Amino acid sequence: MIPEIGHFALILALFVALAQAVFPLIGAARGNRLWMNVACPASVAQFLLIAVAFGALMWCYIVSDFSVLNVAQNSHTDKPMLYKIAGVWGNHEGSMLLWVFILGLYGMAVSVFGGNLPPTLRARALAVQGMISVGFILFILMTSNPFLRLDPAPLNGEGLNPLLQDPGLAFHPPFLYLGYVGFSMAFSFALAALIEGRVDAAWARWVRPWTLIAWCFLTFGIAMGSWWAYYTLGWGGWWYWDPVENASFMPWLAGTALLHSSLVVERRDTLKSWTVLLTIIAFSFSLLGTFLVRSGALTSVHSFASDPARGVFILALLVIVTGGSLTLYALRAQNLKSGGLFAPVSREGGLLINNVFLSAAAGTILLGTLYPLFMDVLNVGKISVGPPFFNTVFVPLMVPVVFLMTIGTMLSWKRGDWRSAFARLKFAGIAALVVAVLTWGMSRGLGAGAALGLATWLFVGTMTGLVGRLGPTRMSAAEFLQRACAVPRSFYGMTMAHAGVAIVIVGIVGSTAWKTEKIQVMRFGDTVNVAGYDLTLKDVEDGVKGANYTASRATFTATKNGVFIAELHPEKRMYDMPPRPTTNAAIHTNFLGDLYAVIGDRDDNGGYVTRLYYNPLVPWIFIGAGIMAAGGLVSLTDRRYRIGVPGRKAAKKSARA
Repeated sequence: MIPEIGHFALILALFVALAQAVFPLIGAARGNRLWMNVACPASVAQFLLIAVAFGALMWCYIVSDFSVLNVAQNSHTDKPMLYKIAGVWGNHEGSMLLWVFILGLYGMAVSVFGGNLPPTLRARALAVQGMISVGFILFILMTSNPFLRLDPAPLNGEGLNPLLQDPGLAFHPPFLYLGYVGFSMAFSFALAALIEGRVDAAWARWVRPWTLIAWCFLTFGIAMGSWWAYYTLGWGGWWYWDPVENASFMPWLAGTALLHSSLVVERRDTLKSWTVLLTIIAFSFSLLGTFLVRSGALTSVHSFASDPARGVFILALLVIVTGGSLTLYALRAQNLKSGGLFAPVSREGGLLINNVFLSAAAGTILLGTLYPLFMDVLNVGKISVGPPFFNTVFVPLMVPVVFLMTIGTMLSWKRGDWRSAFARLKFAGIAALVVAVLTWGMSRGLGAGAALGLATWLFVGTMTGLVGRLGPTRMSAAEFLQRACAVPRSFYGMTMAHAGVAIVIVGIVGSTAWKTEKIQVMRFGDTVNVAGYDLTLKDVEDGVKGANYTASRATFTATKNGVFIAELHPEKRMYDMPPRPTTNAAIHTNFLGDLYAVIGDRDDNGGYVTRLYYNPLVPWIFIGAGIMAAGGLVSLTDRRYRIGVPGRKAAKKSARA
C-alpha cells in the first residue's frame, strides 16, 4: 500500500506542477493577482507531495519491501541501515526522485522566504520552476518509475554496488544534487526577468543568495566525492578527469563566474547580459551531467543507467530547456543594456576578465568530455581524452584567474589604479617570489615552484586585503572588535573562499609534484622505504567478518628513523550481495601528508602485491574546499541578504531624488 501512496502522490505532484507552471504565468501577464498567488501554495503543495513519494520509497528500503522492484534490485536485508537509506538514491530511479524532491524544496523555499520579491517576478520564477518539475516528474513516471511492483516478491534483494556502500557516498549525492538543482532557481529567476524585460541591481540581489547556496553545496559535494574516490577506490588519487567528474565541475565553474557577475550587476548595474547567460549555462551544464550519467553514453562508476530511451528523454529536456532559454535570451538581449560604465582597470574589469577565463575553462572541459562521444557517434573511431589534455589546457587558463583574484580585490569600482594595487601587494609579491625560488631550488621543478608561488601570492594578498579592511594595527581591543564587526560578512566570506582556493592549490601541487609511489610484492617481514618512512608487512588476516562482507586485512607498521609512527590496516573485501570484491586503502595522516597503503592479491609464492604511497599535502585539498564552502555560507549571513532590497519603484524614486 505504501508504494501505491507514493506513486499516487507523484502523479498528483505532476498536476500541481502543471498548475504552478500555467496559472501564475498567465496571471503575471494579465496583472491578475489572484492567479499569481497560485504560485506559492502550489509550490508548497508540490514539495509536500514529492516528499510523501520520497518518504514512501525510503520506507520501502528501511523495511526491505522486496515486492518493489527498485528495492529488490538495490538493497538486501543484511545491509547496514545507513546503506539501506543511501540505497534510495544509489540507483537511477531513486536518484531522480531525489532530484525532483530538491527541485520542489527550492521552489518551496522561494515561496516561504521570498516575501520581499515583486509579485510578478516571484510568480514567473515559480512558474518556470514548475515547468522544470513537470519535465522531470514526467520523466520519472514514463521511464523511471521507482514504485514498480515485483510479483512474486523475492525472499531477498540483490544488494547495492559495494563501491557505494561507504559513508562518503551516502552523503555525497544529496549535497551534489543540492548544488546541481540549486542552479535551477537562479535559472528560473533569469527567465522570469527576461520575460518581464527587466534585469537590474534589485534582481541581482534577489538571485545572488540562491546562486550562493547552490555553489556552496556543489563545492562541498565535489570535495566529498573527491575524498571518497581518494580513500575508497584504492588508486591513490583524488581526481582523474573522469567525464562525470567533469560534468560536476563545469557547472561549478559557470556558477563561480555567475556569483562574481551577479555582484557586478548588484553593485554597478552592468554585466547584465553576462549574468543572465551564465545562469542559463550553469543550469544547462547541470542537465548535461544528468544526461551523461543516465544515457548510457558513458561507462563510469558514477553511471546510473544505460537505457537509451531515458537518454533520449533527458536529451529532449536538455534541448528544450537550453534552446528555449537561449532563444528567449536572444529575443530580449536588447533590453539588457548596461547602466554603469567602467574603465578597463577597475574591479568590474577584473571580474569580467575572470569570467572570460572561467567560461573558457568550462568550454575546454566540455570539448574534451564530449569530443570522444561525437567521434564515436560519427564512427570516426574511438579515442580517449584523459588527464594530459585537461591538465595542458585547464592549468594555463587558471593562472590568470588566480593572479587577478588578488589584484581585483584591491581595485576600486568604476575606475581603479593598478599602481596603487601593486604597491599594496608588494609583500605578497615578495613572498610569492621567495616561495617559487625556494621550491625550484629544491629541485621540485619550475612548474611546481610557479604554482606554489601563485598560491602564496593569492593567500598573502588575500590576507593583506583583510588587514587593510580592518584598519591600522595600533588600536585598542575594543576598537578593533568594533571595526571587525562593521566589516560586511560578505567580505569575510570572500576572504575565506579566496584563501581556500590558495590552500587547494598548495594541496594539488604537493600531491602531484612530490608524490612517492612504490608497487611491489611483499612477504611477511619485508620492509619498503617510502619517502623516508619504513613500512613493514607484519601479517594478513583472512576471513575477517564485516557487516555484509568478508575481508583479508593486512597489518603494516610505519616507522621513521626507528620511531614508531602508525599501524595501517588496508583490506581487500568480498561482499556477500552482490558478490563483488573491493579494495579499501589504509591512510595515516598528519595533515601535512598521507601514508597510503593498499593490499592486493596473493601470489603463488606466499607474497602479496602491495601499493604504498606518500601523498604530501593531500589533506589541504579537502580542507581548502571546506573553507571555500564555509566562506560561501558566511557570505549568506550578510545583512543585505537578510533585509532584502527596496522595491524597484521605491529605488527609482530615491535615485531621482
